Amino acid sequence: MDPQTTREADLALIQRIIPHRYPFLLVDKVRDIVPNETAVGIKNVTFNEPHFQGHFPGAPIMPGVTIIEALAQTAAIMVGVSLDLADKNMLVYFMAIDKAKFRRKVVPGDVLELAVTVKRGGGKVWKFEGRATVEGEMAAEAEFTAMMDMPKADAAGAEA
Repeated sequence: MDPQTTREADLALIQRIIPHRYPFLLVDKVRDIVPNETAVGIKNVTFNEPHFQGHFPGAPIMPGVTIIEALAQTAAIMVGVSLDLADKNMLVYFMAIDKAKFRRKVVPGDVLELAVTVKRGGGKVWKFEGRATVEGEMAAEAEFTAMMDMPKADAAGAEA
């Protein structure tokens, strides 16, 4: 993977960058990747997702926390592409979520666009601004900080 030419991450590449899997992998693809700057994740919201069984019966709404998580996963994928971290066993941890606002319900059938912008990054700790929209309408927004954690190589050079 060449960070200078990779502008889109399909599901196969996403799974090589972040460890999330069903039912907690919340991004179907990432497009418009500008390394170390911006990216747009796509989440196709479907009725068969587990949270809809209880949130809410008869009126399924995607929980706000999962929208914020989808923004964070999009950001982690952008960082993974930017730093060529495919197959490097990177883990990502939330450090802070600030200024979260929810403006619109997200329901099955919606296509959630997850735009993330780097506010500060380059090392282990990155800060992002994220906006989730459906058909151009604001669904949620937040600022969030995350730590990118990579396994350290032992003395023999093997992954720890």
